[in-house]
Amino acid sequence: MEPDLFTAAAEERRERDPSSTPLAVRMRPRTLDEVVGQQHLLRPGSPLRRLVGEGGGGPAGSSSVILWGPPGTGKTTLAYVVSKATNKRFVELSAITAGVKEVRAVIEGAKRQSGAYERETVLFLDEIHRFSKAQQDSLLPAVENRWVTLIAATTENPYFSVISPLLSRSLLLTLEPLTDEDVRGVLRRALTDERGLAGAVTLPEDAEAHLLRIAGGDARRALTALEAGAGAALAKGEDAITLATLEQAVDRAAVTYDRDGDQHYDVASALIKSIRGSDVDAALHYLARMIEAGEDPRFIARRLMISASEDIGLADPTALPTAVAAAQAVAMIGFPEASLILSHATIALALAPKSNAATTAIGAALADVRAGKAGAVPRHLRDGHYKGAAKLGHAQGYVYPHDVPGAIAAQQYIPDELLGRRYYEPTRYGAEARYADVVERVRQRLSGTAEE
Repeated sequence: MEPDLFTAAAEERRERDPSSTPLAVRMRPRTLDEVVGQQHLLRPGSPLRRLVGEGGGGPAGSSSVILWGPPGTGKTTLAYVVSKATNKRFVELSAITAGVKEVRAVIEGAKRQSGAYERETVLFLDEIHRFSKAQQDSLLPAVENRWVTLIAATTENPYFSVISPLLSRSLLLTLEPLTDEDVRGVLRRALTDERGLAGAVTLPEDAEAHLLRIAGGDARRALTALEAGAGAALAKGEDAITLATLEQAVDRAAVTYDRDGDQHYDVASALIKSIRGSDVDAALHYLARMIEAGEDPRFIARRLMISASEDIGLADPTALPTAVAAAQAVAMIGFPEASLILSHATIALALAPKSNAATTAIGAALADVRAGKAGAVPRHLRDGHYKGAAKLGHAQGYVYPHDVPGAIAAQQYIPDELLGRRYYEPTRYGAEARYADVVERVRQRLSGTAEE
């Protein structure tokens, strides 16, 4: 929201004592020219340039934008630059703490400012994916009528997390992960800039390389780790952040994984594809990343249960019971011990023989049904228990399988329109080889062509 007395006092304190503000905040660029990376969004005439007043307005005024990218790529920074560079009224909300009431208050204020002072309002909404559909709907009139210019930031794919009407009224700008060179530039600027560490410490090459590994393309994470390392070095009276000091200060590399963002799905996808590919070591790596990031063990277990049927099926009939048992166990136990159970199940699935026959079978059957290839249920299979069913011929001629040798009666089960259609095509992998022999014999018995 707009600054109140307490916010203004906090800003004054930060100006008097910059060290009270995190290094990552102090080093935020003040102009678009200071922004590192994202050059594809900063060309002359780009939406961001026009938002800060470059290129004029007129009938083709600035558009609302949605900034989509991983953490630490500069979404908040770009909004901050706009707030400093523009003459427009700037209001900031976070979807974590704000709701429809706060949004409406901003919109009403924007209308008053526009009507009374002809002053436009820029609304920065962070974490827009946390807004419900109804909350996002409340933004539509303001965006469509340009009562506000919206800058929305999200780490989640907006095609899944932002409603279509809002997407269609905004420009979607995708921020790319920062390169190591980008992050290196951020670190070196922070080391020497008066707003940063002002030359108080140096950063040897090996420590810098470790910081880049820790950052994983996240400038904010790099600056946070640099600040921790600098504090540890200065506390020991050192003028250089040695690798040993940095490792002690940071403890370990942060896992590049966002439980609520795209990486959540990317790492889960990599886990399942590694299991499908029988690479047990890769599967364990991705499992470890999910565990270390604090992923819900029930989510992991659900993915393993799906994999057991999708990629293994009857090639190893024990795969699904193993995955189900793991899901039940982690629900009762939780972390840290649940990691042992998930490891057990992951190894079992990765090393199991693979078959997707169950997957392709139901896929083919569903495709026929959706294409209208259903047909009437054969009369002898219809329910014959109700009064009058016999007069309709229901259940007439049905052969009870348990009354014949082998318990397989030669009779038609599938509708006439699909006679001869085969959905299940078993592989010869693992235990499914036995099913391949069985299903062929059964089909022959059902059709009456089996040799006696």
